[in-house]
Amino acid sequence: MRRRSLLGTTGFLAVVMTAVSGCGVPGVGAESADLQVYTARHYDLEAAFSEFTNQTGITVEFISGGDAELLERLKAEGEDTPADLFMTVDAGNLWNAARQGELAALESETLDKAVPEDLRDPEGSWYGLAMRARTVAYSPDAVAPAEFDAKDTYAGLADPKWEGRLCMRDATSAYTQSLVASLIDLHGRDRALEIVRGWVANDVQIMSNDVLLLEAIDAGQCDAGISNHYYVAREQAEKPDMNVSLHWASQEGAGTHVNISGAGVVEGSDNPEQARQLLEWIASEGQNAFVDASYEFPVNPEAEPEPRIAEFGEFKRMPLNAEAYGDLNAEAIDLLAEAGYE
Repeated sequence: MRRRSLLGTTGFLAVVMTAVSGCGVPGVGAESADLQVYTARHYDLEAAFSEFTNQTGITVEFISGGDAELLERLKAEGEDTPADLFMTVDAGNLWNAARQGELAALESETLDKAVPEDLRDPEGSWYGLAMRARTVAYSPDAVAPAEFDAKDTYAGLADPKWEGRLCMRDATSAYTQSLVASLIDLHGRDRALEIVRGWVANDVQIMSNDVLLLEAIDAGQCDAGISNHYYVAREQAEKPDMNVSLHWASQEGAGTHVNISGAGVVEGSDNPEQARQLLEWIASEGQNAFVDASYEFPVNPEAEPEPRIAEFGEFKRMPLNAEAYGDLNAEAIDLLAEAGYE
């Protein structure tokens, strides 16, 4: 039996432990919940986990941090980790956690039915639970949708006609790195480098987050950019007059780039059956409780998208290749540096 201790690894990251079980705020070494979740996903978890507790009686606590930091914490804690579930916001990080032996393989008909094949590990080590699309946002006053390349919208932004008109995220963003990794996987390194160099040649304005990017488009500082769809939905909900529209990328080609929030049961969890039950609940009856408040898309095709994002319309998505996102991440970082993308 592993020790339920948080001591000895606090140097790796600053964490926030939140109790959603009604048991109060736990102290170091506390054993006040049935499940401990290490999560890099910070979107309205309390409500979803509380609903799970209300339905099942299984209590949940979670510790928040960055994807890479939490994975390093898991590895450092080894068999003494208190974690039962590892939740990330990038498929490549899930793939890396499974490759490094930190996640247990599951057999679950419920999960296999609820989660599309390319959004889960073939060995059952992790499962996508929420999906985000990284696509084009634009000013309808400055851009006609026909200006976007319908076959390869991301590559099309390297066209000189977009010079001085683009805003994009910085090279350190996991969103940028996964998008570029997907371009390497789709086109090969040489063509992906050509695309990114084209963005740089177009004097792209680099933003530190998607909200700033959308505000820049709204203010007329740039005409178009690449953003996660849910930031557009959030900004439109908070600022109904925001003059930013969403365009689904590459609908006549490979489809719009997507990534996932997902999770896997930690290898050696003290409560693997309850952890599996939480995963199954999120992927099935708990889908909307998990995704709606954050405006993410459900992975389960039987769940209806939140009404605001449903208004964006259906779209063809690029098949997700978690191995490419993980294995090609370092190459994507090197490519961005070589292209002069900051």
